[in-house]
Amino acid sequence: MNANTAGATAMNQAGEPTQISKSESAALPRILLVDDEPRLLSSLYELLRGRDYNLVTATCGSEALAHLSKMRFDLVLLDLRLPDVSGHQIMDFINDKGIDADVIVMSGEVGIDAAIGALKRGAYDYLRKPYSREELLKTVANALQRRRLETANRRIASQLETSEKLYRYLVDSSPDIIYTLNHEGKFTFINDRAYQLLGFSRDELIGKHYSILVHEEDLERARYVFNERRVDERASRNVELRLKCHSGGGQDRTFNNTLMTISLNSVGMHVPDQEVKKLEFFGTYGVARDITDRKRAEEVISYQAYHDILTDLPNRMLFKDRLGLAVIQAKRKLTELAVMFIDLDRFKLVNDTLGHVKGDELLQQVALRLKECLRRGDTLARQGGDEFTIVLPELRDREDAKLIADKFLECLQMPFNLDGHEVHISASIGIAIYPGDGESIDELLRHADIAMYQVKALGKNGHSFYHNSMLDVSHQKIALEQSLRKALEQNELEMYYQPQMDVITGRIVGAEGLMRWNHPQRGLLTAGEFLPFAEENGLMLPISDWMIGALCRDMLLWNAAGGENIRLSLNLSPQYLDRGDFFEKMRGALVRYGISPAQIECEITENICIRNPQYAIEQLNKLCQLGVSVAIDDFGTGYSSLSYLHRFPIHTIKIDQSFVKEIHEENGHYPVILAIISIARGLGLHLIAEGVETDIQARYLKANGCLTMQGYLFHRPISLPNFITVLQAQDARDDAAQTTPAAIQA
Repeated sequence: MNANTAGATAMNQAGEPTQISKSESAALPRILLVDDEPRLLSSLYELLRGRDYNLVTATCGSEALAHLSKMRFDLVLLDLRLPDVSGHQIMDFINDKGIDADVIVMSGEVGIDAAIGALKRGAYDYLRKPYSREELLKTVANALQRRRLETANRRIASQLETSEKLYRYLVDSSPDIIYTLNHEGKFTFINDRAYQLLGFSRDELIGKHYSILVHEEDLERARYVFNERRVDERASRNVELRLKCHSGGGQDRTFNNTLMTISLNSVGMHVPDQEVKKLEFFGTYGVARDITDRKRAEEVISYQAYHDILTDLPNRMLFKDRLGLAVIQAKRKLTELAVMFIDLDRFKLVNDTLGHVKGDELLQQVALRLKECLRRGDTLARQGGDEFTIVLPELRDREDAKLIADKFLECLQMPFNLDGHEVHISASIGIAIYPGDGESIDELLRHADIAMYQVKALGKNGHSFYHNSMLDVSHQKIALEQSLRKALEQNELEMYYQPQMDVITGRIVGAEGLMRWNHPQRGLLTAGEFLPFAEENGLMLPISDWMIGALCRDMLLWNAAGGENIRLSLNLSPQYLDRGDFFEKMRGALVRYGISPAQIECEITENICIRNPQYAIEQLNKLCQLGVSVAIDDFGTGYSSLSYLHRFPIHTIKIDQSFVKEIHEENGHYPVILAIISIARGLGLHLIAEGVETDIQARYLKANGCLTMQGYLFHRPISLPNFITVLQAQDARDDAAQTTPAAIQA
């Protein structure tokens, strides 16, 4: 029996020896058989052989100690009386070395001391020789079974310990408060998150009633949540409560409580009652999620949904809601209320000249001033842009609304300071009174808007109450807008031309293109009568597209009539210049019709340059590279500085007719005109005076160096056929002058 090969075989189901693998052998219980009598040792080996044991034998104590030092054994069958080392000594060695092996003592000793000594040393059992075959096999099987159970218990205990540590870690690391309450509503468990969020330690809460945490106003709702008994989908979910922070330190925080019982969790909160054969309630389990930040975010989002971010005033949606409530109250109390529609005058000019940032600052300052004029209970809102609306509930009479409107106008008269820029604005205010001017929200707002436009039409900076007659005017404006859209489709627009004269030669050197509308009912309308509506209603882009095409077609005809050297000036709308494809539109039209770019001069206003200088520079430089020249129209009426004349590729300055009209004496002194003429001469720019209507004006301008003029003194704006007739007459005079003999000319 070699110790290294013993146990490498086992018995099959037929009782015959069978070879087993090395891994299977290692998994079998290993038993050390120790006895100094070869016959007994062999008998013991044969008895246990083939029973799925890995057997090793030793014939003396030293050999047993050597095996125990090298190998792991599950069980040792040990004879106490050995020739060199006693069985008790071997057991002492096992205990001293901490060897995990059970010992069954087999001894022929008849005294009680040997058995007591063995049991004191931890022997599993003591068998007195001679023992029966069945007794030995049963004792070995029981020892190994107990050992297997102990191993399994240790593994389960280790797993439970690991699981509990993981559970504790997960529970204490949870972003939520996790807690259990007993049937009295007192805490029996709570994780560390309660301290992190509320400042209460676990010791401060265990055994305390949940009410110490709940905000007083939420106690009634909390009573149902913290005493939840249901275990199915009816259990409390997403109940919002406010919990207190420790010692009042910090603000109340809001929690979303989800209470769950055994049906949703592995830890049961009911125990079976054997007497009544049902589950007995003994507490609740809950998870409290902190949603304070979410609630605050929701409040911010809700606030922003109903307020204007720039001015912090109610927006259009909230205003309509407040107006609706005011109408309901007025109807119930049989009182009046007023709705005001306010539109700022000159705001667009400020926005264009100083930029959108300063425009926003101006709106904020206006909002603050208007709020100071309101009564308690009035609502001021921003509709958008530079438009504000106001509802004045419980109006005693119309005079109250008038007084407040006057206050608004007065408070806006004081200048506004925008980082060193002193700005003056005014407002146009329309007023509608409930119920006389309308009983619905939309009617009141619409009629106040109509009254406001009436103020605009009458010169701005004032207020007006709505009257039914205004509706007719409003309908006329709508009709005009609709007709203007049709005018493009039905070719009712036409270009007129006002010649520009060289006063030295008396020849036409250029012409300004001016738009006219052949209205089916109202006759010929000038640009000033319909282009403002086009600006307001988004029609300037298609109208400008039409204008470029019409001008090019007309130029083909006037060039054929001998006007190749005459330059055409066309006015560019700021909206059109701002459009990204303006340059391509212009270049495409010139190429398509074969017009020389040198014949075209684009007129822009000063304010175009100021509101977006860099973009304007890019657009105007493209025009110059194409060969088109640039003129500043109405020079001196805007807010530009002289530095713009250096930065922008400008060829011509046009003196505005408002300055020309001031000339009443040929020998008078008109410093603004003289300054503009001096600027043009100093910068080498071409100069044109507009609106020249008298000989005195023409002689004064000529005497001071302005040699190109346009105005009624020379020609009114005329249609293309008439313009061509004028050109042909001019050419005929020139031809006649060239063919007349010199003597006759003299």
